[in-house]
Amino acid sequence: MRILNINKFYHIQGGADRHYFDLTKLLERHGHKVIPFSMRSDKNEPSPHAQYFVNEVDLSRPKFSFKTLATLGRIFYSLEAKRKIRALIQKEKPEIAHIHNIYHQISPSILGILKKHKIPIVMTVNDYKLICPNYQLFQHNKVCEKCRKKKYYQCFLNKCVKDSYLASLVNTLEMYFHKAFHFYERYVNIFICPSKFMRQKLTAWGLPQAKLVTLPYFIKEENLLSAKEKNYILFFGRLSPEKGLDLLISVMQKLPEIKLKIAGEGPEKEKLEAYIQKNYITNIQFLGYKQGDELKKIIRQSRFVVVPSSWQEVFGLVVLESFNLGKVVLASKKGGLQEIIREGSTGFFFQNAAELEKKIQSLYQNREVTRKIGQRAKREIRRYNPEIYYQNLMKIYQFARQGH
Repeated sequence: MRILNINKFYHIQGGADRHYFDLTKLLERHGHKVIPFSMRSDKNEPSPHAQYFVNEVDLSRPKFSFKTLATLGRIFYSLEAKRKIRALIQKEKPEIAHIHNIYHQISPSILGILKKHKIPIVMTVNDYKLICPNYQLFQHNKVCEKCRKKKYYQCFLNKCVKDSYLASLVNTLEMYFHKAFHFYERYVNIFICPSKFMRQKLTAWGLPQAKLVTLPYFIKEENLLSAKEKNYILFFGRLSPEKGLDLLISVMQKLPEIKLKIAGEGPEKEKLEAYIQKNYITNIQFLGYKQGDELKKIIRQSRFVVVPSSWQEVFGLVVLESFNLGKVVLASKKGGLQEIIREGSTGFFFQNAAELEKKIQSLYQNREVTRKIGQRAKREIRRYNPEIYYQNLMKIYQFARQGH
């Protein structure tokens, strides 16, 4: 099968991008031809189809300028993406399109072209952008659902995007524009939700239930190599407000005898480092961005992993990566995390700062408990086998093609 695999980033920025590349490898391993469509960037992985990628746009620092105004039209509806996807379709003649994150940089302008060429569309929903202007159902360090019942103007009123009226206005207008034309609801054949929580949330907010299916992410099982544990606990992932690092750091401030290592990069890094320096916290170490075998070694040598997310996680690939290396996870009881971790069996939950502090102390002092539960968590990985995912995905593709 010739599969058009579409994501706005062609390099790994987070879990959604990692899944995008892992899916490409899985499909190619089964003999399919995977054709990527994305955005150009100096960070990109090499691709023979890069000539069809849309030009790069940086939305990280919104401000009033002619360049910003010129970019607005592309965010709403990109004529460039429409033109280039048409050329790619004519050359490769794909049989199905699998969409991931296309908001802003690519836009839903490509959906009509795919439909015009009778190409079924499947979309993996990696965040809440279909129902929330700022992607997260989270603003100013708390869960937020003010935009329910299409009250997207709340995004602007509350400066929900980058704490900026301009960025929030753009996202608000974008939501109203896309909802007015029903781009996603009209053109996408099937929405793949990585968790039941996500599916229930989209249903509650009005997306057509008949088009929603649940299919968790997958992960390739690792050989459990022996590694000498060291005396630290670990957070790894993107350093952004919704990840709850401010809470974790405030708790670690009360536990000076326990060392925390933080692996990752993100917009909160400077703020968090400044807080640590200002408050003379000496038991927290920032490792910077780590990946591959280096990251796996850091995970293996940790006592356990903490996932203190403040938002309602869509799934939690970090949990699977930890389980895969035999590590217990202590996580906030939010969103899709509740579907992966079984309390006391493969990991633990906390619901407030006091409980987090207590459980960090308890787990750190009980190495035998973390070892046994880590072994059980490792076995849990079999539920997320790539081949199981592949077989289910093929059924979804087939259903999409039949219903097209």
